[in-house]
Amino acid sequence: MGKDFDQLAARAAPAVFVVLWSTGFVATKSVLRSAEPLAFLAIRMAIVVAIMALIAIIVRPRWPDRIGIAHSAVAGLLVHGFYLGGTAIAIAHSIPAGLSALIPGLQPILTSTLANRFLGERVTALQWAGLLLGLAGVALILRERTMTGEASLGWLASGVSLISITLGTLYQRRYCRDIDWRAGNLFQYIAVTIFFAVGAFLFEDRIVHWTTEFVLGLAWLVVVLSIGSISVLYWLIRHSAATSVASLFYLVPATTALMAYVLFGERLDAVAVGGMIACAAAVFLVNR
Repeated sequence: MGKDFDQLAARAAPAVFVVLWSTGFVATKSVLRSAEPLAFLAIRMAIVVAIMALIAIIVRPRWPDRIGIAHSAVAGLLVHGFYLGGTAIAIAHSIPAGLSALIPGLQPILTSTLANRFLGERVTALQWAGLLLGLAGVALILRERTMTGEASLGWLASGVSLISITLGTLYQRRYCRDIDWRAGNLFQYIAVTIFFAVGAFLFEDRIVHWTTEFVLGLAWLVVVLSIGSISVLYWLIRHSAATSVASLFYLVPATTALMAYVLFGERLDAVAVGGMIACAAAVFLVNR
């Protein structure tokens, strides 16, 4: 029974991750109607720290040494700090939720390039074909989008997210895979809480309107994203090659665009749908 459950969980984990991760862009757009990006993220991470501390008290995980704590803090700043900060700033600067997922959606190409050297992983010709197909799919979804004016800062922030989540995934796999995820995540979230709080005090007015929409969106992002989807991501990183995990991010822009189309009426045309299909085919090729 236990073995069957483990096999089912392993098969379901990628799909669960893609859906949960995609909701983050939609929920972030919702909460940013009531708060500035860094102030919202500081509040979100402070709540996550409290929850992770409670989990740690109950389960009493094996704590990392000082080097492990330092590695956890660096991974946290990359996976959560610059990635989430870049995404939130992009959405706050008029980048639609569906498009804010696109630039980080290029992560598989960058990850596969670095994985050869950073982790010693071999990327096959078929996987390279799939990665390039996914890149073409993202390009189709991204075509004819405004890149100037206020949107330029948003796209720059998305670029920071791309580099950050890529380096964070590789760093987590190389230096943090043997650290208990509950203890490691606690130190990661402590580091990013300080990071966002300092940023909010330096660059924002820290005005937050505690509307029902904000509270519900915040609760979703705390429980489902910062604890649920991150736990699934780190499980995938420990059990899969970096290139295979990264390829899942090709499905995030398409899934996010569909959600944003339903919830916010963001544009979704036939060519964009074709790009989504190409992204799905790319994930199939990379993970064969």
